[in-house]
Amino acid sequence: MEENKLSEPAAANRQRRGRWKLLAVLLVCAAPIVASYLTYYVIKPSGRTNYGTIIDQASHPMPKLSSTTLDGRPETLENYAGKWIMVKVGGGDCDQACQDQLYAMRQLRTMQGKNMDRVERVWLVTDEQPIDTMLIRMYDDMHILRVKPSELAKWLPLEQGGKLEDHLFLVDPRSNLMMRFPKNPEPQRVHKDIAKLLKASAIG
Repeated sequence: MEENKLSEPAAANRQRRGRWKLLAVLLVCAAPIVASYLTYYVIKPSGRTNYGTIIDQASHPMPKLSSTTLDGRPETLENYAGKWIMVKVGGGDCDQACQDQLYAMRQLRTMQGKNMDRVERVWLVTDEQPIDTMLIRMYDDMHILRVKPSELAKWLPLEQGGKLEDHLFLVDPRSNLMMRFPKNPEPQRVHKDIAKLLKASAIG
């Protein structure tokens, strides 16, 4: 009987050691999967970065713009809060590059399909130049506001040597500047960024 009592703890110890060995084997096998999960969803390698440049909202809060509609009524971007806003900047004498941006904005909105109504387009005009009537008619569902360029220069961040009119900007539904797209952007990559934001957002 005494011999049996001594053998029971020994058997229990062997069983525990066997379980630890099995757990160690499972951990070794699972380690690559766990590591890849953490890398993809937490660490986010450079291959998964956005195409547009993410803007630090705290460093670039939206100012109180003294902007107006073309007929002189006070109106600001905050009037469109609750929507995602694509913003372009430039003078009223809209050259070919400017017209290409206006067209791209319309197409990018249309490409969002059922989510297109969640996106507004705004052209911030930085001078008093008259805008071609035909151009206004072509983009009659786009908001056009006149604003002082000095106000925008304090708000919209640029790459070194860049110009405001080079870029499209994206403002979130809470009126926070959040993204800047490069000059002459690739439409499909811009579309992908916006589509991901619309999918992930519960607002706007």
